[in-house]
Amino acid sequence: MKKIILPLVILAFCSAQTMFAWGKRGHDSIAYIAECNLTPKAKATIEKYLGNRSIVYYSTWMDEYRRTPEYKYTHPWHTGGVDKNLKSTPEGRKPDGDAVAELEKAIATLKNYKKLDAATVNLNLKFVIHLAGDMHCPVHIKYPDIKMNFKVKMKGREMTYHAVWDSGLIEASHAWGYMEYRHQLDRYSNAERIAMSKGTPADWFHESAKDCVKIYDWAKPGADLGQDYINQAHELAEMQIVKAGYRLARTLNELFDN
Repeated sequence: MKKIILPLVILAFCSAQTMFAWGKRGHDSIAYIAECNLTPKAKATIEKYLGNRSIVYYSTWMDEYRRTPEYKYTHPWHTGGVDKNLKSTPEGRKPDGDAVAELEKAIATLKNYKKLDAATVNLNLKFVIHLAGDMHCPVHIKYPDIKMNFKVKMKGREMTYHAVWDSGLIEASHAWGYMEYRHQLDRYSNAERIAMSKGTPADWFHESAKDCVKIYDWAKPGADLGQDYINQAHELAEMQIVKAGYRLARTLNELFDN
């Protein structure tokens, strides 16, 4: 009996993991790119509030705690919707929160971090670290009139299209860890990093919505996604990871390098 149960438990765990934006590898890569672009002062201040932990350590904290009673209220925050103009607007946001609105709130809270208790700073840091990544994941952008979470196959394995972009695509394109992803992707000039990081969370989400809507032309329900699809799609995923990393770094530097 144990021989049957154990594989089922592992399968269930893996299936649950694919419902989280980017999976751990993607979120860790975003956080590590950001960490490597923090100023020394910002990095030291942040790690003081994180108990001398790296921001990478907490990159998936929200995914790990979203189903607990204490943090169940954060469950809807991991995605965000856009209108027909591909913009996130206050009128179109979910009443219980979304990635853009809650990232904006956490940033606003941390602007006064010196006047806050350490626990409040710690919690809002975890929100910023994770949500900056979530809002750049293509399948965490909810478009009007587009059916999004349909079933496909990837190299013969059935999964949701959501799972393809959360983790399947990254894991299929390279066998890198988060440090290797940073080494390979974080190669832009300072001017390019500054240019990528300009704007607000709403601006970033609008840009991502424009850049990522094409993934629903690339695959339809029931499609069998092979190497050609992976070759086409992984560059978009990697660019979203790079942008998220640089934008997270800029956000944290502006908040804590003072």
